[in-house]
Amino acid sequence: MPSEDWSRPGRVWWSVPDGIDTFATWKEVTTVYHEGAPGHHLQISHTLAEQENLNRWQRLMCWVSGHGEGWATYAERLMGELGYLDDPGAHLGMLDMQLMSAANVALDIGVHLELEIPAGTGWREGERWNAEIAWEFLRAHSSWDKKRLRFELHRYLGWPGQVLSYKLGERIWLQARDEAKARGGDTFSLKDFHTKALSLGAMGLDPLREALARF
Repeated sequence: MPSEDWSRPGRVWWSVPDGIDTFATWKEVTTVYHEGAPGHHLQISHTLAEQENLNRWQRLMCWVSGHGEGWATYAERLMGELGYLDDPGAHLGMLDMQLMSAANVALDIGVHLELEIPAGTGWREGERWNAEIAWEFLRAHSSWDKKRLRFELHRYLGWPGQVLSYKLGERIWLQARDEAKARGGDTFSLKDFHTKALSLGAMGLDPLREALARF
């Protein structure tokens, strides 16, 4: 994020697992939108600029994963809607990321709640989720290489519930936008909706839903 007085610009740091030094660009376009603009880079910078409306804690320190990661995941889909993923490879990269995210949600819930895999799935029915099964499941539902997937799996095994915030938050943002669009009709402005929404700063998903319902 930029410094509070804007003397230092914001930067996007790309953290990758050790040993990975080559990238398939078709997979990375959506990551740029997630981490950069209109994702986290825009989101955090916009919040920082709200000096007249938000206190320093809200602008500099407060982070709610459902709000923040939900927005960035929403931003991935938004760029497709706006025509910036018209290249088939870039669009496939976004779908591939969505697939891996959905797989992470399933394994996070299964492993941390120690659930049994239900009947009718056609895969390890009746077995209880564990790290080994999660690894098998993740590899079957992503095209990413083993090092990247190991990095993802270790992250979510050690951070229960965090990956859920991506999809839950994205759903709240999408629902709130659709509801605002229905209320506004022909007067609805997507730009105004985004500006007002990001000006709120970080908050829990229930307060976010209530606040966005007033737009």
